[in-house]
Amino acid sequence: MLFRSVFKFLGGAWLFIVLFGGMSFAAEPIKIGYIATLTGEGATWGQHERDGALLAVKDINAKGGVLGRPLELVCYDIKGKPEEAVIAVRRLMYEDKVAAVGGSNYSGIQIAVAPIADKAQVPIVSSTASNLAVTVDPDTGKVRPYMFRISYTDPYQGMVIADYLIKKCGAKKLAILGDIGDAYSEGLTEYVKKRADELGVENRFWAYRGGDVDFRAQLTAAKEWGADAVALTMLYKEMALVIKQAAELDWKPYFMGGNGYSPNMFEIAGEAMEGTYWVYPVSADDPLLDPFKNDYKKEYGRDATEVMNAVFGYDIVLMVANAIAAAGSVEGSAVRDAIENTKDLQVTHFKWTVDKDTHNPMNKPASIFQAKGNKLVFLEKWEPMAN
Repeated sequence: MLFRSVFKFLGGAWLFIVLFGGMSFAAEPIKIGYIATLTGEGATWGQHERDGALLAVKDINAKGGVLGRPLELVCYDIKGKPEEAVIAVRRLMYEDKVAAVGGSNYSGIQIAVAPIADKAQVPIVSSTASNLAVTVDPDTGKVRPYMFRISYTDPYQGMVIADYLIKKCGAKKLAILGDIGDAYSEGLTEYVKKRADELGVENRFWAYRGGDVDFRAQLTAAKEWGADAVALTMLYKEMALVIKQAAELDWKPYFMGGNGYSPNMFEIAGEAMEGTYWVYPVSADDPLLDPFKNDYKKEYGRDATEVMNAVFGYDIVLMVANAIAAAGSVEGSAVRDAIENTKDLQVTHFKWTVDKDTHNPMNKPASIFQAKGNKLVFLEKWEPMAN
C-alpha cells in the first residue's frame, strides 16, 4: 500500500490530506475530517492527534477500509483559534463533504463549531474538550445532537481534583487558580469549587487572564491565606509557570492539575514539578497501549510524547469508522445515530459506550499521576464517589 500525504495552503489555513495509491479500492474514498492545532500554542497536542488519526486510517485501509471503500483524512490546521475552526468546519462539511469530523482539544472551539454541525447535520467527536457545554446546550439543558466527545467532562475532572487533594492529600484550605476568560478553565474551576464545598473544605479562587505570565501576586496571596493545596485549572504553559514561580517564592503546597498537562512542563518548571499531582484520562504506562505505542514509533520513527492525544486521535477514527459501518452509510444523520448508539466498542484504551443523554463516554475512570524524576508516574485509578 502506498501511503503519502500532501500539504496545501488554502484560505489562510494549512490543509493536510492523506492520499492512497496503488491499492485495489475501486470506489471513491470516504472522507473523515479532523480539526487540530498544528501550529502555534498547543501544537504538540494537535500534531499528535493528527498523527494518531492518520495511523488509524492507514490501519483500517490495510484491512479493507469501510463499506468496501478506503478512508481519507482531511485535516485543517486551526491554529488554536475559534475563528479558524469555524472556517475549517464549514469547509469540511460543505465543500469536502466529510462523513464526520474529529477534534479539537479546546472546549471554546468546540462550543463555537457546534451550531455548524447541527445545521449541516454532520457529527463532530472532540478529543480533550471537557467543558460540559461542548455536548449539552447550557441554555436549554438538552444534548447537542451532533456533538460527541471521547474525554470525560470538566465536572468529573474537577470533582476528581478536589476529591483527591482533600481526601488523599488531606488539604484543609484549597486555593484555585484559573483563567477567567477561558471556557475550559472556567468549567473546571466551577466543579473543583463545587466538590470542595460539598466536602466542607474552605476554598478560594484567584484569577488571571489569558496571556499573563507572572502569577506571583496570586501565589503570594494564596500563601498568606494559608492554602495547603492548589488546584490548577488552566493549560500546561501557565501551570508550569505557576509551579516554577511558587518554588521561587519558597512555597511548596500540594499542586494538582487536569488534562491540560503536557510533558513540556518539565522543561519550563524544572525540578519544581517534582511531587505535583495530575489527573488524566489515559495512563501512558497502561499495558493496553503498548501495541499502539510500538506501532506509532514504527510509523513515525519517534516515541509519542503526548500519548493521550495520539490515542484519542486514533480512537476517534476507529469510532467514526465503526459508526459508518454500522450505519451502512456516510450520510451525516445516519452516522450520528450510529455514534449515539455505540455500546461497548473496544477502542485502544477503553470500551466506549455513549451516554445518549449527554453524548459523553460512560464509566471512564480517571488516572492519578505524580511527577517523579522528570516524568509522570501512575499512582492509581480514582472515582470521586467511590473513594
